[in-house]
Amino acid sequence: MTITSARPSGTARRHRKRAGVTVLVWLLLLPTAVWSVLRFGGWESGALVQLFAFTTYAAAWSAVPALIALLTRRWLGAAVAVVATALLVVAILPRVLTDRDTGPATGVPLRIMSSNVELGGADADALVKLVREQDVAVLALQEFTPSIQGRLEAAGLTALLPYSSVAARWGASGSAVYSRFPVTAPGARRNGGGFWQAYATITPPGAGPIVVESAHPLAPYAVDVLDSWRGDLAAEPRTGPNGPPRVLLGDFNSTLDHHALRELIARGGYRDAAAATGQGLVGTWGPYGGAPLPPVTIDHVLVDKRIGVRDVRVHGVPRTDHRSIYASLTVPAA
Repeated sequence: MTITSARPSGTARRHRKRAGVTVLVWLLLLPTAVWSVLRFGGWESGALVQLFAFTTYAAAWSAVPALIALLTRRWLGAAVAVVATALLVVAILPRVLTDRDTGPATGVPLRIMSSNVELGGADADALVKLVREQDVAVLALQEFTPSIQGRLEAAGLTALLPYSSVAARWGASGSAVYSRFPVTAPGARRNGGGFWQAYATITPPGAGPIVVESAHPLAPYAVDVLDSWRGDLAAEPRTGPNGPPRVLLGDFNSTLDHHALRELIARGGYRDAAAATGQGLVGTWGPYGGAPLPPVTIDHVLVDKRIGVRDVRVHGVPRTDHRSIYASLTVPAA
């Protein structure tokens, strides 16, 4: 007797191939779909908090499974993928478009800058040169140590910005605000995550008083610190119609894809200066000690809505993994 093996027919092979493509399409699009829903609802939690810093890159990737689903005529998958992409685009697109309302256009110009100096290791000469070239009147610093305080003074910072509110600490917890104008009510507070936040009230010539604070909430580096991270953001000062306008700038350890930061902005009465001027996707931190990861936007200038935003730029500073963020503002006249 001759035994022959049955071979699948051409139709069966086509069915298997089609099923394989369908599985591949869904494997590619489901992570994006879940990501978009969580981002839309502000439901990130656990290890997803760190991943959500890369939402802009997830949005770019989301077009790939959508295109594959459309080209292979997986219509249900295509519909899900297109909706997921649309949700991410709706979340991100405003950051690259200039807002209709960027605040008052008339008032007193004020140029400010923030820089995380990475454990005090940043190039002091380069930072002072940047302050001089950009005509910065107020400088906020994070991870400010006694070492970089001395190097900045030697490089001429106090000749440009002679007034200050300083909380120099070894390690990552120090903070400072330097100003061209005299400061009143200087001080520093220690947030729940252990970082100091220097603050001061300044009064530019022709303007009313402005409260400036160097922000540095705890980073969401592990699942067991997420409550502290959220708590630090929730405890940041709010604006109010009866007090002086506020500027809160620094390393927020959060992007605009984190619900906790969006809540601070919305409930605190702020606008994100970079997002308002269409610069909200410019990366400010990376590449994380040499790891091959793309930069993310965790340094921000948040301004009271009584303050206008004219321009925002970022500048690299040697020997720190953060880029400085500069903003040209218009503050209310006296």
